[in-house]
Amino acid sequence: MSKLTLAEEAARRRTFAIIAHPDAGKTTLTEHILLAGGAIRAAGAVRARGENRRTRSDWMKIEKERGISVSASVMTFEFEGGMFNLLDTPGHEDFSEDTYRTLTAADCAIMVLDAAKGIEPQTLKLFEVCRLRDIPIITFINKLDREAQDPMALLDEIASRLQLDPSPIWWPAESGNRLRGMARVGDGTFQPYARKVAGSDEDPDHPAALPLTDAAAFFEGGEHADMADALELVEAGYKPFDRQAFLEGHMTPVLWGSALRHFGIEELLRAIADWAPPPKTLKARREAPPETRNAPEPLDMVVEPGSPEVTGFVFKVQANMDPNHRDRIAMFRMASGSFRRGMKLKVQNTGKSLSVNSPIMFFASDRELAEEAYAGDVIGIPNHGVLRVGDSLSESGLIRFAGLPNFAPEILQRVRVKDPLKAKHLKKALEGLAEEGVTQLFRPELGSDFIVGAVGQLQFEVMADRLGEEYGLDVVFEPSPWAEARWIAGDKADLEDFMAKYRPQMAVDIHAAPVFLAKSSWETGYVGERFEKVRFMKTKERG
Repeated sequence: MSKLTLAEEAARRRTFAIIAHPDAGKTTLTEHILLAGGAIRAAGAVRARGENRRTRSDWMKIEKERGISVSASVMTFEFEGGMFNLLDTPGHEDFSEDTYRTLTAADCAIMVLDAAKGIEPQTLKLFEVCRLRDIPIITFINKLDREAQDPMALLDEIASRLQLDPSPIWWPAESGNRLRGMARVGDGTFQPYARKVAGSDEDPDHPAALPLTDAAAFFEGGEHADMADALELVEAGYKPFDRQAFLEGHMTPVLWGSALRHFGIEELLRAIADWAPPPKTLKARREAPPETRNAPEPLDMVVEPGSPEVTGFVFKVQANMDPNHRDRIAMFRMASGSFRRGMKLKVQNTGKSLSVNSPIMFFASDRELAEEAYAGDVIGIPNHGVLRVGDSLSESGLIRFAGLPNFAPEILQRVRVKDPLKAKHLKKALEGLAEEGVTQLFRPELGSDFIVGAVGQLQFEVMADRLGEEYGLDVVFEPSPWAEARWIAGDKADLEDFMAKYRPQMAVDIHAAPVFLAKSSWETGYVGERFEKVRFMKTKERG
């Protein structure tokens, strides 16, 4: 049992997500953060060879083969008295919905930029999501061990394209083969960089930090004087770090390093510990489960991290993390209270009660039993289809957090299993993956086809791989006659009239919500004009 109060336990937690364009070095950074936090003994790099390639956050077979993250994963570790929950997200745009849902569980984001490429398209999209959710951002400019852009040009790009005030905390001394280290802006502490010896498997330890004035031995020619001049220029030209402006989303502290060479990682961890916000107050509603007789009116409220009642929401469901046991784990982000193993929690939108006897603390696909957890923590709740993405759980069963959004898919395809005797297995597998949020599943009113919706082609490849690997199903995807799917809403009579006239184009999703399938975006617009009382929606709240 902890001797700290609920508020003190919450205050020492940092729940943060790492976002980046594919190949900016996000997964390698994740590994080295875990290494610096003492959570693993050796970091795996995505592009390494043999056993070195076994990263902890990319644990699916397809992730290991392709060297990309296709699923968000959660890792918990302690660092200097704080409890860190790291949410690793897929960088590829085809998995942006998974990333969006993961960001709902984060209080802070680490934006990783490639020092040679700066801000890339997917970085921009993910940044917009952070802005929508008011998530403060710490910038880490990675790959200094390779030739990089001019540091000032990178900061100007952050200022112009993201409308954020960059505040450099450290300043690099050159890059690539000329990288000497970096100096802290303000006090001139210099952290030297040790280059890896050719032919060696081990990365050398970087020398201890020392004052820049005493660091001439680490420089060549006039580089030492140039570095001192550059530091003066930076201190005069950029705003000093202001934590309040950072928390409000107007400023981003900028740190530099090389994840692959474990350079700048401790500095990043300390920045997260010192500046990232603890779990925040969340808006919620006090609302009885549906179909409760004589239920009181719903009441808007806020949930403080130090509140005694255990509350939280499911932001992701992951099936088959352990293929031997066909497990299904809901990732539950706690918003308040002190959770103990064996507690009973109720699902708000179904009223079902759940005994949580074997909750899990995550370490990507490794796990251990969680005896206790507090606001900000992410625990896994094993269940068989009781919990879905967006569900709110609490001791009273009356607290409802805002649901997580489903976005209308951009590609719709038919899916068929090659062995007709396995059609029943296909239905179960597709429903499982749809509940996870891998893809979306629509069942047309007429016919027996399954229509699968996704944001990008890579999602279908991941889905086919997982259906074969985890369920033993050999499937083929075929073009469907539909180009768009829209959820519909309106008065019951208007909906029934519309659905009767367009029955061949009606379907339901896994939550049995009605969906209109259109042959083109023109048809969606045309039908929308004819039926003005029916709303055609691109997003739908889950849970």
